[in-house]
Amino acid sequence: MNFLQYETYYENKSHTMPNFPYNTYLCSIPLDFPKVEMHWHSEAELIVVKKGRGIIEVDLKSYDVEEGNMLLILPGQLHSIKQKENCIMEYENIIFEPSFLGVNDGDLCGELLMPLFQGKLSHSVKIDESLSYYENVSKCIERIDKLCSEKAYGYQLGVKGNLFLFFCNIIQSHTEAAPDVQNGRSIEKIKLILSYISENYMHKITTSEAAAACYYSDSHFMRFFKAAMGESFIQYLNNYRLRIAVQLLLSTNESIIDIAEKTGFENLSYFNRCFKKRFGKTPGQYRNEAR
Repeated sequence: MNFLQYETYYENKSHTMPNFPYNTYLCSIPLDFPKVEMHWHSEAELIVVKKGRGIIEVDLKSYDVEEGNMLLILPGQLHSIKQKENCIMEYENIIFEPSFLGVNDGDLCGELLMPLFQGKLSHSVKIDESLSYYENVSKCIERIDKLCSEKAYGYQLGVKGNLFLFFCNIIQSHTEAAPDVQNGRSIEKIKLILSYISENYMHKITTSEAAAACYYSDSHFMRFFKAAMGESFIQYLNNYRLRIAVQLLLSTNESIIDIAEKTGFENLSYFNRCFKKRFGKTPGQYRNEAR
């Protein structure tokens, strides 16, 4: 899956099929794309590291991961994936709707899973060999991979059954969790800011306007955003606009000046400078080489 396909995939918010709300795919950082930006979605996600090492952030907490590790990401949790130093990381994404396991459907199994999916049950985000149930859940993933690879008639039943076994091990090993109120507020603020950017990136956005959107002073907002995201608000905004510009460059025949305007850059020269700094080539060179 290349960079454009990945970005389009998340922009469309369509991860699964209606009659089988489950999907799995393989990715590599930085071979497929440089990193996965901070985002969230309504599906649950399992990230299974197949080779190498990387860094995965979940709800503003960073995890160093390596081959064999798994990350459990619940619906609505912020997460991002990036390269660790010069390492290459190959990983599998398993994405499914909570309804796939009966959550919110009044089903008994769904009711047992509800506390976990609602964040009321403590769990280890990072699943590794230090956990007593690691071997059991690893075998579940191995069986799922085999089923999805062979796709024999009725394999969907096996996928669902092994997911139930996976979560049976999770919930039997954990207890009720006290809410982290302060971190929860920070996460909601980041979601508010990222939503604001996605809805307004094509217009001029000042730091003051972004700060006002989450009811922060300018100075507090700038410190908060840099601490949470690892880069300044302006850097993040420009990089977000550049990712949209890449989509338009590769999927349309629109002129570069029109793309610059559509993605919120004030003028063409500034767009060209930002683009070359990020990708090492001009927008025109990037388009021509890709095609």
